[in-house]
This record gives sequence, C-alpha cells and structure tokens, in this order.
Amino acid sequence: MEYSTAEELASVAFITMGCAKNEVDSEHMARRLVQSGYALSDDPEAADIVIVNTCSFIQAATEESIEAILQVADFDSVANGESKLVVAGCMPARYGAELEGEIPEASGFVACDRESDIVSVLDDLLGIERLSGDGLVIPIADLKDNCVSAYVKISDGCDRFCAYCTIPYIRGRYHSFSQHEIFDEVNHAVGRGAREIVLIAQDTGRWGSDLSPRSSLAQLMSDLADEWPDVWFRVMYIQPEGITDELISAVKEHDNICSYFDIPFQHANERILKSMNRKGSGTQFLDLLARIRKQIPSATLRTTLIAGYPGETEEDFDELCAFVEDAGFDYVGVFAYSQEDGTKASLLDCQIDEEEKAYRAQNLRDLADSLSSVRVADRVGSTIPVLVCGFEEDGQLYGRAQCQAPDVDGVTYLDGGNPGDIVTATIDDTLLYEMEGTMS
Repeated sequence: MEYSTAEELASVAFITMGCAKNEVDSEHMARRLVQSGYALSDDPEAADIVIVNTCSFIQAATEESIEAILQVADFDSVANGESKLVVAGCMPARYGAELEGEIPEASGFVACDRESDIVSVLDDLLGIERLSGDGLVIPIADLKDNCVSAYVKISDGCDRFCAYCTIPYIRGRYHSFSQHEIFDEVNHAVGRGAREIVLIAQDTGRWGSDLSPRSSLAQLMSDLADEWPDVWFRVMYIQPEGITDELISAVKEHDNICSYFDIPFQHANERILKSMNRKGSGTQFLDLLARIRKQIPSATLRTTLIAGYPGETEEDFDELCAFVEDAGFDYVGVFAYSQEDGTKASLLDCQIDEEEKAYRAQNLRDLADSLSSVRVADRVGSTIPVLVCGFEEDGQLYGRAQCQAPDVDGVTYLDGGNPGDIVTATIDDTLLYEMEGTMS
C-alpha cells in the first residue's frame, strides 16, 4: 500500500530482553519508527507488530529470549495472522539464517547490525511504499518524557575475544561513536528530563582509541561534565586497562561525575585469567583498587566475577574468594561459567559439572553479600546527595545515591522530594543493599 499519513501505519510494541545496551537499542529502533509514522504500544497483545529484542550472551539469556518469543507466538493475534512477530537483536546476529527455520512463527528477523533499517524492515512486512518526501513526521522529543535517568551507549562491539564470550561474534568489532553523536544523545535525554546519564558499552574504557584524532574516556567524561554541570554522569563496565590516571583525575575533579568504578575483573587467578584470554592477576588488581582509593577514598567499587571456569581448581576458587575478601568491593556480580558454543573455552577438556559451578557461584555470592552489606551499613550517619527517581507500587518514594547504579545496586528510600530532584539526605538505616534516608 502507499503511505501518505501517520494514521495509516501500524502500532508496534517492544519486549526487550537482556542488558541496558539492549534497552538503548530498542529505544533507538522505537525512535526511528515513531519518526516514520508508526505508533508505539505498551500492550504487546494489542499491537500490530511485536518486536522481541533478544539477548544471547549466555545460554540462560538465550533460553529466556526463546521463552519470550514463544509467548508472543501464542498471542491469539499472532497465531491467527492479525499481528506480526519480529525477532531482533543478539539471537539473529548469533544464529543467522538457521533461526528462521527454528522459529517459523516469526515474520521477520533483524540482527544487531540491521537495527538502523527497522523502518524499511517493517515497511516491507506491511507492504508499505513511501511517497516522495514522507519521512520524519514526529519530533524525537515526543517519544518519551520525564526520564530521570537515561542510558547512552558510547560504542559497540568488542575486540577482546575473551575465551568465554560471544559478544565479538554477535556485535562485531569495536567501534566508538563520535563525541558529536554522544552529545546529541545526552542532549536529547536531558531535554526529556534526565538528571543522570549512564554511559554504557561492551568496553567503555577503550572509547576514543579508534577515532581520528584519538581521544579518551577521561576526556569525554570531562567534556560532558563541563557541558552539563547539573547532570550526574556515570560510566559502567570499564575493563581494568581502561582505569587510567587521567580517568581517575577526571572523576576526582568533577562533583557531577559519580565516583563509581565498575571494573569486570572476572577472576583473580593469573592462570585462569590467561586461559580466559585476559590480562592481570589478583595482586595487580588489588594494586589498581588501592590506586583508585588513594586518589578518591570514597570511591564506590563494583566488579563481576565468574565461578567454575574450565580448569578452575578448588585452590583457584579459594584464591578468588580471598581476593574478594581483600578487595573490599561495594558490589559484586557473580555468574556461574556458561559453556557457549563457538567460544574457545567451550572446547576446553577440563569443564566443571553444572552442580559444582552453581555451588561455587552461590558460595561466592554469599561471601560477597556478607562483605558488601557491611560496607553499605557503614554509610549510616553520612549525608549524601540522592537523585529522586519516583515511587514504588506501594507509594514509597525512592531515589539513588551516586554509589548506586540503576538496576543493580539497590535504592535509597526517602521521606520527601520530587522525581528529578537531587536532594541531600542523611542515611538512617540499611538492609543489605537498600538504604533509608531522611532529607536534611
């Protein structure tokens, strides 16, 4: 059919699986669709098209994505052909054409590197032919308002090829987004009401190394903080090599850059790290943490660790636990190793059985929780700025301090303030990772 007005186009609902990077990708697709005349729907069962943006980083994520796809396929509207199912993101990128045979209920597949073509993909599905001049019909700012915290992706892909990881095969080689593109995204988010910008990527610390002229994450953070002095900036997932003296100084010199360092060490045993195709050792990592704390004593430190990697002996696991005890992390994410097809680690002979991997991961998680909860409790009596985020379902007002990243570190419950405000609160009590604060 010929396209002439936005009213003739379909409604689209997104179901997004996986991490915040996928959330950003879904928003970018949604923005393109809205600009081109499609309408967004909050109800997948009532939408004309349902896009499931999949995650396939590990097998568990793939299984969750498949479950979501099959649930959509069972919608009456999809089953009887009134609505269309589109599978996007990591699964089409990882599994390619074989996915089409496995999921015949889907009308289309959009791999990560085709997400910018989402409008033409949906147009083709619906038989829409655009007349000359038809295109941007709705302003970007109308897509979503009053977003207190927003993710901004600063690069995509990865060149590290860690032995356990599928990301380079899904997302391709590393490439930085230009500072101009990033500033545009930040400006868009701030215009919608964001008071916090969370910079994300597979490897944030490498930002700018492939640009001409070269730049650095430290320079980007400083420029952002200077341009928007009333906005908090937080960066996630900085590999150990990305923690430079320049970056530490940039954080120290700007009150609106959260003194929050998310460093995925993954392990502490040097032999295991080498098998993972990673660099470093527990001793080197402790030195790095000491260097951060020397410059910023109040720095918040988060890491992710893998338990049960192939060849990990009980002694290696004990070394990992000792590292966690010595490091003094505020937050630790723990994952049992997942044997992923196509990775080098999946071919190693010394695989550990699932029960033992789960046992080690739970023990490490329990240890980390016991240590981190004490560090969180030490904040009682301190007076800190808190970004008011909104209300829980029971009406309780909550926010997040600079030591709490979205979705992973708990929240701070408050007795006053409005969403979007940055208030000063005294911490009165804590429960594991949650805090309670009274406005000062």
